[in-house]
Amino acid sequence: MISEDETARREVADRMADAALAWLDTLDPKQHTIGQGAVPADDASDNERRRWFYTPTDHGGLTIHQQQPAQQRAAMRLVSTGLSPAAYVTAATIMGLENVLDYIEGFVIHFGRERGRDPGLYYLRVFGKPGGEGLWGWRFGGHHVSLNNLVVDGVLVATTPCFLGADPATSPLLGGALNRPLARVEDLGRDLMRSLPPELASRALLLSKAPSDFVTANRTYVSDGDRLIPLVGIWRDERFPDPVEQAKLQVVSDAIDEASGLNAADHAAVAYSVEPKGIAAAEFDAEQRGMMRALLGTYLDRVPAEVSPLHHYDDEAALDSIHFAWAGPTAPGEPHYYRLQGPRILIEWDNTQRNANHAHSVWRDPTSDFGLDVLARHRAAHHA
Repeated sequence: MISEDETARREVADRMADAALAWLDTLDPKQHTIGQGAVPADDASDNERRRWFYTPTDHGGLTIHQQQPAQQRAAMRLVSTGLSPAAYVTAATIMGLENVLDYIEGFVIHFGRERGRDPGLYYLRVFGKPGGEGLWGWRFGGHHVSLNNLVVDGVLVATTPCFLGADPATSPLLGGALNRPLARVEDLGRDLMRSLPPELASRALLLSKAPSDFVTANRTYVSDGDRLIPLVGIWRDERFPDPVEQAKLQVVSDAIDEASGLNAADHAAVAYSVEPKGIAAAEFDAEQRGMMRALLGTYLDRVPAEVSPLHHYDDEAALDSIHFAWAGPTAPGEPHYYRLQGPRILIEWDNTQRNANHAHSVWRDPTSDFGLDVLARHRAAHHA
């Protein structure tokens, strides 16, 4: 018997396939060579699909710039099939922030490109042939957006890594309002930390200072002992062809790390570990458990409601297993970091750079990012 969860995942996968095929049908042969990649697999041929970024580097695929308006519309329709309405609005807002960031930085040239902060530099690639039985997936990403989806035999099996960031994290709107795309993602984490009694807060606190970025960065696999990767290491190519641009990036990267003030012992304190750090929700009171569920929702409800795993945490034992850890001060406007970790879930948040006005948030499943565990089982079943 097919479960309700599988039925829902098939329905979402069908919508994805319809949108992906519609987009691919608009592409000319040259665009196809960029916009469509190899079939997902459990071997090295799948390495490109497993690469992901959140910096303004080449994410791999066909950019918005390389498409005509009707193609852009079809591309964004595909993107929308992998997101809840609120997450789609958030992602679209984040993309638009490239214009704001360009303004803040004085409309200067960055990264050796004609326009470094560019809302047209978001990349879409479909892997394999959408629909039917077999394997296919798609990836969409650019500065501060990375969406990764895998479909196996008509079922959506993986939606992580799922990354959303914002720079600036806070910017002014008319009438004194503020544009904060990730406001609840930040505020709920802080509220939870500040709600803890001193004994629990001291155990949740990994470090009085915050790391300059989230710790697991853009690794394909997360492993015990992983430490922060400097900004200069989170790019598609190891070096810019232009040594001047490479030197500029190195200066920025070094300045970010220096501002955080972390030494080797500090990096060890916040390093990723398979055994969760911090305190388990089992020690929270009812109000704190409610905040934890709400905080989880700001990540797990990024995908369509039919496939969000948030309802699993209605089970008290499942929620008990989630650990919460914090680094940095808890005062608004100060650099800070938090982590949620439990079986099949890893969430990281940081708002540290640009005087704590540059935020990153990621949801991962260390056991099944990119659907790697499903691909391994699929290969075993079909090639035994």
